[in-house]
Amino acid sequence: MDGGKIIHFVDRGLIKSLKFPTFWFEATPQGLFMLNIAFGQSKYFVDNLRENVKRGLRQKIRNGTWPGWAPVGYLNNPKTRGIDVDGEKAPKVVRMFELYASGEYTLHSLANWCKENGLRGNLNKPLVIANIQKNLQNIFYLGLMKWKGEVFEGKHEPIISKKLFDKVQEVMAKRGKVQEVRKHHFAFLGLLKCFSCGCSITGERQKGHNYYRCTKKKGSCQEKHYLREETLAEQIKTFLQKVSLSSQDAGKVLAALDNEQDKARENARAEVSVLKEQLSQVETKLQKLLDVYLADALSPEEYAAKKQSLLSEKVSLNEKITDFEQKGLSWLEPAREFVKSLNQADKLSKADNLSELPTFLKNIGANHILRNRQFVFTPKIEYKLVAERSEANQNSLTFLTWCTL
Repeated sequence: MDGGKIIHFVDRGLIKSLKFPTFWFEATPQGLFMLNIAFGQSKYFVDNLRENVKRGLRQKIRNGTWPGWAPVGYLNNPKTRGIDVDGEKAPKVVRMFELYASGEYTLHSLANWCKENGLRGNLNKPLVIANIQKNLQNIFYLGLMKWKGEVFEGKHEPIISKKLFDKVQEVMAKRGKVQEVRKHHFAFLGLLKCFSCGCSITGERQKGHNYYRCTKKKGSCQEKHYLREETLAEQIKTFLQKVSLSSQDAGKVLAALDNEQDKARENARAEVSVLKEQLSQVETKLQKLLDVYLADALSPEEYAAKKQSLLSEKVSLNEKITDFEQKGLSWLEPAREFVKSLNQADKLSKADNLSELPTFLKNIGANHILRNRQFVFTPKIEYKLVAERSEANQNSLTFLTWCTL
């Protein structure tokens, strides 16, 4: 109850007297006046205390220190009042990000994985689906902090790379749409679009076989034929065979990449200098952005959005610089991953399980469509070059080794 209501009740005679350890009053105009002053002083004290607390929290966040409880994987240090990496839980949190990024784990299965592997919250509470989703979206693991809608750089050590974080957000965005439960499993559902009208391709079960056709949600469509799942799988595997690399040949290319690593470190110095210059430009932009905001030329929302974009770019540049300085050359790891993906294409083209094909196809290209009962898509440039080389019956292993080196 606030002071105004109390005085109102005194005026109506509902309260006859009030006594405090250091103060009492009579129900007279002078007594009411003194009571009003007392309430005003107490309100001022509370408001001033609240503002001082807010000011302290803002200053702490600007200094790069998180003012609240640390998320799982980190610990609040009572001595330094900073945030330390939890040596026991941090590796499990990293693994949780990696599992979800693979596309093979849902939030529900991750909750079971956390339970099986003993990953619990900092208050020793089980991690439920809502906790896991919040953690997977938390930029704190990148070394950034979001406070009152604004992003700040933190002094704590990041445990997740931006590449892995972005991959997790991509997987989560794709799974954000509600999917209806179906009686039958259709391996390629959600992958294809109709060439003629752009509608999604749906699946039907007829006479013991899966078929795919246009949903025709926009009306009439020229694609009137059904395509049997076995035929579609055969068409997809025909392309995969063009970009396939056997385990033996993949081992040779990977060995050649390993031999180039030392030479790559020397060539990386010039690139590091360029990246540091770009980093300096981003820091300058951040300072100019702050100056513009302080001059009231930007709204708080515009400032927060632009600042978050620049800080995200800064994190990426710092990761690239670290990668160059420690590993020698940033293209080396992507080249290895590319070679491994070609080996995976070889394995998928020979496997009977079709469930992994849609994810792989989305990773190597886009615009997957069905046109006149034919599967067509736009592969990424590197896969397109390998496929064209294979169609020309040229030595793919020599070409691939030359491309990656």
